Amino acid sequence: MAAAPGNAMMEGGAVAQPPGTDMTGICFRDQLWLNSFILDRNLVFDYFALSPFYDWTCNNEQLRMRSVHPLDLSQLSKMTGTEYVLSEVMEPHLFVIRKQKRDSPDKVTPMLAYYVLDGSIYQAPQLCNVFAARIGRALYYIQKAFTTAASKLEKIGYAGSADSENETALPESKTVKETIDIKEVKRVDHILASLQRKLPPAPPPPAFPEGYVPPPTGETEKGTETQEAAETQAPTADPIIDQGPAKRMKF
Repeated sequence: MAAAPGNAMMEGGAVAQPPGTDMTGICFRDQLWLNSFILDRNLVFDYFALSPFYDWTCNNEQLRMRSVHPLDLSQLSKMTGTEYVLSEVMEPHLFVIRKQKRDSPDKVTPMLAYYVLDGSIYQAPQLCNVFAARIGRALYYIQKAFTTAASKLEKIGYAGSADSENETALPESKTVKETIDIKEVKRVDHILASLQRKLPPAPPPPAFPEGYVPPPTGETEKGTETQEAAETQAPTADPIIDQGPAKRMKF
């Protein structure tokens, strides 16, 4: 049933490793076999057996040696040990093969999963590795966002933090001065100006009722006292008028 391997290709630059190890970085494809046979649910296991993912000590190999179809569940359920079963099929593009350990006809423990996608065989990553990769990627972008936001806040608060830096009396050589982005300042001014144009002008204050005298404030009282002091003060002598009678010139 099994065909001889043709020009097998393994991507990822990895060497065939013992089954059960992490080989998620390996992609197996035998184009010569694909050109010679049709990839369906009856021959997909023979194609999978050519890959480095296949464990030659499994129960399916014993069935192949006895000329029994390796995916016959009626025969596999009578055996114990490692086996492969075809769990999902979407002919001719996708085949999912699950590796599991059988302890009894009703008790199996899943171990690994493999999928054949358009003739290329991959090992499916474990769920914990998928979560770790997704969380790591999300944390990277969150950290990048906080770094970008912190850099913007430092530029905005640079003018206000100059006084606090002087109070701490740090050496000037250790103080890092950041340049203010003129484009950002102009952009903020443009936004504020556009908002100011959109807002209606402030209404004038209401007029005082008739006969109402506003209470004197400190500045008003000070101005009144200054005016009264100026009126009571004696006028200063005019240096030209108070020189006495004018002396006429004698000719």
